[in-house]
Amino acid sequence: METRHIGCPLCEASCGLEVQVEGLQIASIKGHQDDPLSRGHICPKAIALQDIQADPDRLRKPVRRVGDTWEEISWKDAIDLVARRIVETQQEHGRDAVGVYLGNPNVHSLGALTHGIQLHRLIRSKNSFSATSIDQLPLQLMCHLLYGHQLMVPIPDIDRTDYFLVFGGNPMASNGSLMTVPDFPGRIRELKARDGKMIVFDPRRTETARVAGEHHFIRPGTDVYVLLAMVHTLFEEDLTRPPAYVDHIAEVRAAVEPFTPELAARASGVPADEIVRIAREFAASPRAAAYGRMGTCTQRHGTVTQWAIHLLNILTGNFDREGGVMFTQPAVDVVGKGLISRGHFDKWRSRVRGLPEFGGELPVAAMAEEMLTPGKGQIKAFLTVAGNPVSSTPDGQGLAEALMSLDFMVSIDFYINETTRFADVILPPSGPLERDHYDLVFNALAVRNTARYTKPLFPQQPGTKQDWEISRDLALRILRLRGKPASVKHAAKVAQQAARFAIPPRRQLDMLLRSSKLGLSTAKLARTPGGADLGPLRPGLPGRLQTRDKRIDLAPVVVLDEVRHVALSQQEMGADDSLVLIGRRHQRDNNSWLHNADRLTRGKARHQLYMHPEDLAARGLTDGDRVGVASRVGEVEIEVASTDEMMRGVVSLPHGYGQGRAKGVRLSKATDLPGVSVNDLTDPELLDGISANAAVNGVPVTVRALVQPV
Repeated sequence: METRHIGCPLCEASCGLEVQVEGLQIASIKGHQDDPLSRGHICPKAIALQDIQADPDRLRKPVRRVGDTWEEISWKDAIDLVARRIVETQQEHGRDAVGVYLGNPNVHSLGALTHGIQLHRLIRSKNSFSATSIDQLPLQLMCHLLYGHQLMVPIPDIDRTDYFLVFGGNPMASNGSLMTVPDFPGRIRELKARDGKMIVFDPRRTETARVAGEHHFIRPGTDVYVLLAMVHTLFEEDLTRPPAYVDHIAEVRAAVEPFTPELAARASGVPADEIVRIAREFAASPRAAAYGRMGTCTQRHGTVTQWAIHLLNILTGNFDREGGVMFTQPAVDVVGKGLISRGHFDKWRSRVRGLPEFGGELPVAAMAEEMLTPGKGQIKAFLTVAGNPVSSTPDGQGLAEALMSLDFMVSIDFYINETTRFADVILPPSGPLERDHYDLVFNALAVRNTARYTKPLFPQQPGTKQDWEISRDLALRILRLRGKPASVKHAAKVAQQAARFAIPPRRQLDMLLRSSKLGLSTAKLARTPGGADLGPLRPGLPGRLQTRDKRIDLAPVVVLDEVRHVALSQQEMGADDSLVLIGRRHQRDNNSWLHNADRLTRGKARHQLYMHPEDLAARGLTDGDRVGVASRVGEVEIEVASTDEMMRGVVSLPHGYGQGRAKGVRLSKATDLPGVSVNDLTDPELLDGISANAAVNGVPVTVRALVQPV
């Protein structure tokens, strides 16, 4: 029996694990008590790592579609076929005829970040998409506009704050989300022990709301009114104390003038006096932090809502301050070293609807129409990498129909799922326990500065390829098929690209660590169970700002224009008995996958539609009834659960279910699970007004009783 220490690669918490290994079998997995970031914490998903490793549903070899069945083919034939079809499509229809979708697991893989992104750049298509625009695009856009870089995200100093204000986030289930915070339950207990307070605004009494000092129900999509009313109160009562490197405060004050607490109360359902009280308390606290996540991004005013959260932190002096919000200073500074693009906005727009790009990607809401609408730039071939957009993006059934219209599709994925089932070829990478692991991105978003590198827990199985090897082989084959470079300069660029693909992720990481001047290397970290503790968050502004003048423009023009629109618009809440839909997640779920892991799906079912008892009674429904839930784009049938944890007028379906829609094709054990896809109801026409991020929360729906069989 051997004891190994590894980092969990499944979610943003990045917990350190202690694993007992016997040969090629895992005997036990538990939290590593000496890990400086996770401190022994572990969630049920980490236990399921052993299920992924042994999962019979997981593909180990490339497969090609033959009619309605799959056949295994060699790696050479698979790489040749995929590279040839990509090159031929671009030569015949233009480079934008090949679309690309990158799923969330890419940021959890070192090889995907070192090589997968380079493959994406090599394809050079404007029809590029990712999970960003169904998740955090408004936050990244605001960081780009305010601080000069899309990943310069202010992180709450949760270990020292005394007043934690949360809008639309559920870190008890998510372990943070753009705030890497393992052991959130322990950290909240510590906050309470030092007489601190957490206040949560959410239309559902979430797992986080249950342990908060206060929870306030808020109508979906109205966070912007409450937050801007708080900023309005700061100005009205002279409670602002911004840092000296902030500009255009007067313009901000004028912009928020119409957003009174009374207006916010009418829109949101939160009493005006509560809004004012909390604004005063936040301003009075010497160590306060405001945080807004999924719920604040995935709504029609997502970007302005995120702007308001930044305003609260900056204007009250809680920015770049101990106990407030600060920027993580990781060993590998992906921001400072320029390893990830600063981002750019609206350099081009989508062909059909004219939706703006951000950081080289178009919003996912445009995907299906870009496949179905004829003309120059139409997507003819599609590459998905570790993503399941049919399950994850708006109007999933509509996207499924669009995928069936393609000339060619390839997926880099080790499962046949709701999306990859449409592929002509699937290229499966080896499992997450058979590769090096280092959190390039999440170390840069953590509540403490740490660095942890782990070698593969198990040797790579014969005949398999890691994700970076798939990207490397595809890229080198594409370069060869494109033919002889047209000039000496072009030839040099191609040679440089090929050389970079040949460098393994571990070597690239080692060079980055050695350049950090912290005395670190992959070898040193591999000998340090739990990794290096680089200390708590610390101030670093204005020096670390990525803006050209090292100052913050607090009033970007594009935001002020949208604020005027928000101020003039009427809230579209509908009739008194209307309903709006929000999503939800559970600690045992991992977005759209792991629903075939038996140990994660045991116990009480969690797929139901949550609905307030009074909303049920108004429709003649009772707990456990089968109901039809309909939106503009579709209808699903599901069991309803009565619960007072929902705000009246709001219903909730979990994200990631609906595996049974394969129309007779058994994808995995997951297809035996109950549930429907919430994204068969979300609407690609409902978007954030600036970024065009999908507004998958606050979708108008109706709920009706289904006739029960006699």
